[in-house]
Amino acid sequence: MDLGLKNARVLVTAASQGLGAATARRFSLEGAQIVINSRNLDQLQQTAASIVEETGGMVFTHAADVSDPLDATRLVENAVSMMDGLDILVTNAGGPPAGTFDKFDLEVWRQASDLTLHSHVSLIRAALPYLRQSDRAAILAVVSIAARQPVENLTLSNAIRPAVVGLTKTLADELGPDGIRVNSILPGVTETARVQNLMQSRAEKNNTSVDEEYARAGRSIPLQRIGTAEEFGNAAVFLCSPAAGFITGIALPVDGGAMRATF
Repeated sequence: MDLGLKNARVLVTAASQGLGAATARRFSLEGAQIVINSRNLDQLQQTAASIVEETGGMVFTHAADVSDPLDATRLVENAVSMMDGLDILVTNAGGPPAGTFDKFDLEVWRQASDLTLHSHVSLIRAALPYLRQSDRAAILAVVSIAARQPVENLTLSNAIRPAVVGLTKTLADELGPDGIRVNSILPGVTETARVQNLMQSRAEKNNTSVDEEYARAGRSIPLQRIGTAEEFGNAAVFLCSPAAGFITGIALPVDGGAMRATF
């Protein structure tokens, strides 16, 4: 199936590893040109080199902290300059710290909001003038199933991530007349460094081992296993592609059926 992404101009944030890197790789396999971002330039360049070696595609890098509005704006402008425009924006950021409500003071809440909500706002605001010039414009916000179903020991994420889904649903209404599709995607437990850290936190909280926490997570999923970053990337790239041209305003779980909500 041709997803219609050849030569598409794509910016993927938080893409030096994990879900972002897997998404960027899939875009490159589909023939898109990409700018990938993270705060760690060395790791970013290693990821870009790995993707280029596999796909032969065009992969640019730009190190920036997307929780800083000025950094986010500079990132978008630099990406537009490198690719001579922008068709697709994938907003992604590392998750806030794990822990229960009593663990965090108001400053941690502010930092978590800057990272988990305001980064999406800043990136989209900066990208909109360029997306409005594209004939295949799409925005995809990487969120979490915590937006729809609270996750153990993730108070910050459970509280803040629903706002991102509300943002994308609202923008789907507002930007639809401009031909810009806006969706969010909600990964469940997936093989990434972030989930490894969460399992370590759970193990410490529950006085268990990381392996026991992974096994417990797998048993809670109908498919009886956790997901892979590649599986997430496949779904993310499809949602951004012209092949999904009549899909906007959704929050798609990629979780093996773990979410129990019926709507």
